Amino acid sequence: MRSRSYIPYLLLCVCLSASRGQDIQSRLGSTAAGKIAREYLQAFNSGADSAMQRFFEQDLAKDAALRIPISQRMERFHQMRSMAGTFTLKKVLETKEDRARILVDSKDGFTLKMEFQCEAEAPHGLVTIAIDQVQPGEEDIAPVKDDAALAAASGEYVQNLAKADKFSGVLLIARGGKVLLEKAYGMADREKKILNSTGTRFNLGSMNKSFTQVAIAQLCAQGKLSLNDPIKKFLPDYPNREAAEKVTVQQLLTMSSGIGDFFNERYEAAPKKELNSISAYLPLFADKPLAFEPGTKRAYSNGGYIVLGAIIEKVSGMDYYTYVRKNIFEPAGMKETDSFEKDALPGDVAVGYTMRGGDGKNAVWKPNFEKLPEKGSSAGGGYSSAADLLRYTEALAGPSVIPPTFEARHGLGIAGGMEGVNAALEWNPANGYAVIVLSNLDPPSAEKVAQHIRALLPR
Repeated sequence: MRSRSYIPYLLLCVCLSASRGQDIQSRLGSTAAGKIAREYLQAFNSGADSAMQRFFEQDLAKDAALRIPISQRMERFHQMRSMAGTFTLKKVLETKEDRARILVDSKDGFTLKMEFQCEAEAPHGLVTIAIDQVQPGEEDIAPVKDDAALAAASGEYVQNLAKADKFSGVLLIARGGKVLLEKAYGMADREKKILNSTGTRFNLGSMNKSFTQVAIAQLCAQGKLSLNDPIKKFLPDYPNREAAEKVTVQQLLTMSSGIGDFFNERYEAAPKKELNSISAYLPLFADKPLAFEPGTKRAYSNGGYIVLGAIIEKVSGMDYYTYVRKNIFEPAGMKETDSFEKDALPGDVAVGYTMRGGDGKNAVWKPNFEKLPEKGSSAGGGYSSAADLLRYTEALAGPSVIPPTFEARHGLGIAGGMEGVNAALEWNPANGYAVIVLSNLDPPSAEKVAQHIRALLPR
């Protein structure tokens, strides 16, 4: 499914001109966290692996270095550097010994908030860097003092959005597995006047890609595939011979394959009833030329995740839907998560609504039914409840379902959206918070809520 711009708990790559170095130094001050923020920006700005490696070795807290190895952090650095534009320091919001918060402006007009969280005690080593895209007027939302204040402020914020008909769905906030707030807002079916409940299931959009990643990690841990395997090893008849020979499983996962999207003119023309299996999606894109040489760039690729689904089917001997149900959802206790044919949706599934008629007074919410494929895929479009997604974070932290090498064990920030669909999940094991927002309205209805709540989290 289409995915909105979304920045989870990753190290954002920030490019600043050398001429601004002195200005950055003075504006970030002399606190420990301010110094770390300045050194991070300078290391990235150098463009040198050696400088970034040295930053991690010198400035990371010991526990943080153990939790996520420097090799993985360097891979994130490379990934984000390949995708990021140019950012300039806009404002320093706060600099303390254990925390620095800054705003940067992006090349294409977005404003991002970067927060450097450090240890409370000297030497104040770096624990995490959190990144948010912020909306106008929300640049400096202050963290609340405790969990009770978090629940109250979050509930009031979302209630106001719901009253203005700008949010409809479910919000769940938990810490350490304990639910702090779980509440439903708006209508699951406007025509039938059915309210959303905390058990309502919502379309996840591209959030399903996380399950596909787990499936690949499981099969890799079992020795049934390697991340370096090319497509042709599993799909010898793949229509694009160049892609079959050059593109690896790793490149499919990291969206560096050059394989494009399936939301194209073929998708628009295709009878949606026929899009009910992984193999049914392949003709929408698989024969098209690669957009770039595999491994040289990154570009969002729904098509690549369809190919991963086909590989999972070939290696496991099961259809994709059965594999994730038996190997992820059932072991994790996610009884309310699955992919369904849209002509046979369970009664507790929310209808998606997309705004039609422009942004003026004549705009109305209309069902998104005709835009949906018959069934979701390994790229997105399954359904789940907020409680099940909390169970997913618990499975990520546990020893049995998810391979220990799976990177999302160290934190997860994912979202998905298309017309009438928006979902966001953020889980940070460092502080224990999980924020789950499911909406049956257009993006960024859920993502906006998740971003706002992340800014409110007690530090």
